[in-house]
Amino acid sequence: MAILVTGGAGYIGSHTVLYLNGLGEEVIVLDSLKKGHREAVRNAAFYQGELKDGDLLNEIFTTHQIDAVIHFAADSLVGESVEQPLQYYENNVIGTYHLVKKMVEHQVKKIVFSSTAAVYGNPVNVPIKEEDPTVPTNPYGETKLAIEKMLKWADDAYGLKSVCLRYFNAAGADLEGRIGEDHTPESHLIPIILQIALGQREQVSIFGNDYPTPDGSCVRDYIHVMDLADAHYLALKRLRAKEESSTYNLGNGTGYSVKEVIKACLKVTGENIKAVSAPRRAGDPAILVASSEKAKKELGWIPQYHELEQIVAHAWKWHQNNPSGYNAETIIKNI
Repeated sequence: MAILVTGGAGYIGSHTVLYLNGLGEEVIVLDSLKKGHREAVRNAAFYQGELKDGDLLNEIFTTHQIDAVIHFAADSLVGESVEQPLQYYENNVIGTYHLVKKMVEHQVKKIVFSSTAAVYGNPVNVPIKEEDPTVPTNPYGETKLAIEKMLKWADDAYGLKSVCLRYFNAAGADLEGRIGEDHTPESHLIPIILQIALGQREQVSIFGNDYPTPDGSCVRDYIHVMDLADAHYLALKRLRAKEESSTYNLGNGTGYSVKEVIKACLKVTGENIKAVSAPRRAGDPAILVASSEKAKKELGWIPQYHELEQIVAHAWKWHQNNPSGYNAETIIKNI
């Protein structure tokens, strides 16, 4: 039996594919390559296309004996979602609708869904628990929450079992440096800082110095991408064993401020990191930290790479060896 990984050429998707390969699983990858990288997919059958292509999905489900889907494919930039909400509803919600419809038609009844902490909006508790209110503050979070609800009703109607994984700031890279993080444009804090260390950017902005945190900058929960890959596999194992839908937070349970992340990158790289103060960004909560006790108890998930410097070191190895990412012709402007 095989696993279909949608968005398997993206950052988290490709690391999950690599992890599944190492466990001897047969993996099929579907990715549009609009944001993913074909070079990031190793040892897996690959299909390029859209979730809305029903004929392509029929081909995949009839050619391969697929028993489960791990679904990453989505647009995922918060700011872009505010500017282009219809794009996010079309790609995320409607795309997933077409995927789920074909899963039902082909009697594939297990899906692990890559959700997000953005479904919570401004948290009422820290650390955040799964039963806390879900009140997204942007279209990205709204589309992910809409998909979670779609999967709930699909379970009730068709017996499609799902595990929804709500995670926070993915970071790091494959421990051997084979694949890593490469976005255009880059919006994640750690790779932005590492690009400064490589001389590809001039500075990093600290958006807000007056939050109610120890050093005034925002605090976030960073989780190693390979720990996320492990969690997706454990979620799939639970679906195979129990055939029971559930939702889990994934995080380290420890928050690091923007300034602490900069210090960790400085220590790992040994390079000067220029940081400048900037106004707060609208909608940025002061602290986002997850409680992952449910995932640890029910999935047996134990993050292996929870030290911030360790996460940064793995990312730095990838960026040093691949300063232009997967595309040697990529030129990063100083920002």
